[in-house]
Amino acid sequence: MNDTKQQTATIIGGGLGGLFTGAFLAREGYAVTVLEQNLNIGGGLQTFRRCGEEFDAGMHILGGFQPGGTLDRICRYLGISDRLEITHDEESGIIDTITYLSDGQVVNVPRGREHFTEYFQSLFPENSDEIKNYVDAIYRMADEVNIFNLRPDEDYFKEFSPQFFMPANRFIASYITSAHLQAIMAFVNPMYGGIPDVTPAYIHSILSVLYIDGQSKFRGGSRQLASALQSVIEENGGAVLPGRKVTEIEVDAQARMVKGVRCETGETFTSDVYISSIHPVRMLDIATKGTFKKAFSERLRSIPNAYSAFQAFFIMRPDTFPYLPGANFLIDDYTDTWKLANGDDDKWPRGMMYVTPAGKTDSTFSRKVVVNCVMSFSAVEKWTGSSLGNRPDDYERWKKECLERIITKMEKLYPDFSKNIEHSFTASPLTIRDYFDVPAGSLYGYVKDSSDILRSQITVFTKIKNLLLTGQCINLHGICGVPLTAILTVEALVGRNVLINKISTC
Repeated sequence: MNDTKQQTATIIGGGLGGLFTGAFLAREGYAVTVLEQNLNIGGGLQTFRRCGEEFDAGMHILGGFQPGGTLDRICRYLGISDRLEITHDEESGIIDTITYLSDGQVVNVPRGREHFTEYFQSLFPENSDEIKNYVDAIYRMADEVNIFNLRPDEDYFKEFSPQFFMPANRFIASYITSAHLQAIMAFVNPMYGGIPDVTPAYIHSILSVLYIDGQSKFRGGSRQLASALQSVIEENGGAVLPGRKVTEIEVDAQARMVKGVRCETGETFTSDVYISSIHPVRMLDIATKGTFKKAFSERLRSIPNAYSAFQAFFIMRPDTFPYLPGANFLIDDYTDTWKLANGDDDKWPRGMMYVTPAGKTDSTFSRKVVVNCVMSFSAVEKWTGSSLGNRPDDYERWKKECLERIITKMEKLYPDFSKNIEHSFTASPLTIRDYFDVPAGSLYGYVKDSSDILRSQITVFTKIKNLLLTGQCINLHGICGVPLTAILTVEALVGRNVLINKISTC
């Protein structure tokens, strides 16, 4: 029997990070309580219903769920694989389609390392050797990250290759001489918050490999993963409690220990350990004054947050819009690849990603289309004082204009798009900020800066003995990165490589 059987843990935040951390701890014998401020758990896994149709709030494209993939193995360890309905769109063999309006080129990015390499060599034969060397390089770099490969890590002071922290755009250019091909090889940068001369190459490599190996979609909504993780926690004697906004983390300054957490409901929760899965700045705001040193607090508050997005959700007339596998990108020009987040000028959107969610059954048509256009929070800066349900008229007019721009761009590929829309809904960076309670509506947590990498490297440990961190601002972000961070958080309690060794056998 596990000697941590009687240990208790309270997790602040019931999003992706909190639920995976809670599920891992529950499997390790902890009595887990997850406190979520919203009435719906899941964070980015939440869904919402409009006009009879259910939409995913955030997780539209998945990486790592293909058989043998990182998330597939994690879900098998947790025993939830058979509770998830996921399609891998394998029949098409395509993971992404990219259309450039400047010259009309359509790139159908194929699934799998060999197919990916051979396809681009056929498009750019003069760059054949460069392409092979580049693909080898991203796979080699991704292989350096033990946690990504679910391998035990015995090296406390691991040294990485010289290019590991190089800016991603320069890393690509160090292998690829063609400017057009450089832009194409950066096709995943909107999925990790890529910023030119800032985002490190290892982030680019991990995400590229993750998606080249195979993309997937939930059938019937992303909430099913949140529900499955909740079940793991509850089946092991824990509880997931929505509607419990934590308003205070009470810390004994002398003992350097959390004594308990208080909720807006008036309830107090106590346990042996506490784990914050909310944004670190939000944690600072509710911790007892003086808990953290000034230098640490100022550092967390000064780290830039990744950019946000403007989202449009469409319900289409039956049998008018095709079901499309994978993700689809529409970009004005190759030179716009690293400028997509510039959302406060007349050229927005320079590009966008659109997806058709997978239904419960296969169909050649989709009733739903979701369009994501990355956007800087500066585009909505003047309305930051407003809140959900209480926005000014000029904000609503601005949102309508953004929606019209998206529709106009979609019609460049689908001329009948506007007349086939039954209903449309939008979400701005302000919506994301308030819905997920993240500063600046950040999609990917803190910015990782290749020129100052230590600044944004937040460990799972804090100076408070029984307070740990998890979530997308810690280590890695996204549908794959957050569960991997949860493993690191849990292993801080149960022992180094304990969880990894169990998962690696799945």
